[in-house]
Amino acid sequence: MIGLKRTKYCGDFEKSDIGKVVTVMGWVAKQRDLGNLIFIDVRDRSGIVQLAFSDQTDKVTFDRAYECRAEFVVAANGVVRERINKNPDIKTGDIEIFVKELKILAKSDVPPFEIGDGLKANIDLRLRYRYLDLRRSEMQNTLIMRHKIVKAARDYYDENGFIEIETPILVKSTPEGARDYLVPSRVHAGKFYALPQSPQLYKQLIMLSGYDRYMQITRCFRDEDLRADRQPEFTQIDLEMSFVDQSDVIEINEGFIKTVFKKVLDIDIKTPFERMPYKIAMERFGSDKPDTRFEMELVDLTELVKDTEFKVFSNAAKTGSVRGINFKGGANKMSRKEIDMLTDFVKTYKAKGLAFTKITDEARSSSYEKFLSKSEQQAIYNAMNAEIGDLILIVADLDDMVVYNALGALRCHIADKYELYDKDIFSFLWVTDFPLLEYSEEQKRYVAKHHPFTAVKDSDIDMLDKDPTKCRAKAYDLVLNGCELGGGSIRINNVDMQDKMFKALGFSESQAREKFGFLLDAFKYGAPPHGGMAYGLDRLVMLMLKKNSIRDVIAFPKVQNAGEPMTKCPSSVEKQQLDDLHISIIEDKNN
Repeated sequence: MIGLKRTKYCGDFEKSDIGKVVTVMGWVAKQRDLGNLIFIDVRDRSGIVQLAFSDQTDKVTFDRAYECRAEFVVAANGVVRERINKNPDIKTGDIEIFVKELKILAKSDVPPFEIGDGLKANIDLRLRYRYLDLRRSEMQNTLIMRHKIVKAARDYYDENGFIEIETPILVKSTPEGARDYLVPSRVHAGKFYALPQSPQLYKQLIMLSGYDRYMQITRCFRDEDLRADRQPEFTQIDLEMSFVDQSDVIEINEGFIKTVFKKVLDIDIKTPFERMPYKIAMERFGSDKPDTRFEMELVDLTELVKDTEFKVFSNAAKTGSVRGINFKGGANKMSRKEIDMLTDFVKTYKAKGLAFTKITDEARSSSYEKFLSKSEQQAIYNAMNAEIGDLILIVADLDDMVVYNALGALRCHIADKYELYDKDIFSFLWVTDFPLLEYSEEQKRYVAKHHPFTAVKDSDIDMLDKDPTKCRAKAYDLVLNGCELGGGSIRINNVDMQDKMFKALGFSESQAREKFGFLLDAFKYGAPPHGGMAYGLDRLVMLMLKKNSIRDVIAFPKVQNAGEPMTKCPSSVEKQQLDDLHISIIEDKNN
């Protein structure tokens, strides 16, 4: 009988094993019945090896081979031999195992989809049967690469003096930005823990405790709307450093990026990365996470059209701006119908419309030029560096941010559709000097652009009491190919400055004390200057492996409604559990 001890993983057999008696275990990927010959491809996480059976095989073993179907779990014992019909597409394509004994360890129903790469099954079906989806080599290789990235992170930060310290998962609720996930306490009736949105406060306290350099691979939770690169629960590579300034944090993290890309992908990343102030990023790219793999930068036309009789432009110029992008060669690529679709696109970013001019060999076609003088038209051409074949696209609005957001998204949308960049490029950029505050339409007040513990730039400290909206923060984001890869800041490290920040955010003294009293107390006992950052691990893996969504790099992701199709969570619980937690459910009469 076959012992339950395999010799090697399926994909690890090679020519040097020829003549050896071996045992292999795995899942049946495919069975081919040729009458007196049967071939079975057996798969595990390392790859595939072919099992061979013939009329020289024991009848019981041959019958078992005949019985095998896709996804049966088998163990086979036999002799490695050279393969006659070699397969150059797999690592073990030069050899096969001539089986002496086969054991079926578990049978399988017919899977709801074929377990293989190039899968065309829809994502809902794949997530419902995620344990089957994860058997595919594409998914297994992705999660193995994720493991290697995590290992490289731990090794790098360890080598640079960082200590990994775990912080709590059940924490005090201090919502500022996204909503907290709340956890009711059975022992403390009517009170709640929160799941951490980040370990921010704890890692600052670790700096106060004298550990100097901290890191952690940590789970975080945010109850917010989902996008392709967001999940309600996600993983961060989190770190903090004492006695540092912004350049120190940036330098250590450029070293990490250089190391992880080399170790995992064998790609040499050039450092240092470009640093770009937030204001410049918005003016050039309409985004604080600009994709710099292609041009099509924003051009400010406000001064050129501020006195025009065309009120759409001149009115916007009074308090907002008029800006455009030039899609070089776009006039010959886009029909009027497609341009109208772009108009619908920018409206999703609150723009009221999209003005355009197509310049072709035959003529110009424009939605706005008839309202402008010849000199105004020419001024726009000159500013946009317009040539025959170009498509000029303009957004005007009373709110500058609407213009930025609409054009920033539009340039990326066009670049994606027409493949205007090299997908093999990794373009890194630090965005710095963020505004300290931003206005929240939802909360109807100013909130911290990053978080309330971010220090103000030294040159702007005097403005914190007078006009905090003009303050810039000692904050920095690392951007890769138009995605925010990570972000951080130098922190406030004294009570007076932290009190001023809370006041700027509209916190009363009692509110600040209620939410953050423990931190304010800690500052009284000697807080070193400190700063750090955090990477979204899921996003890092997604970008390194060129996946389209972080769902592709997470073993068991959530979907758009924050549910999990496989286990069907969230779900109802028994009344006794609710009673134990002192919770009653109010019936939703709308459902």
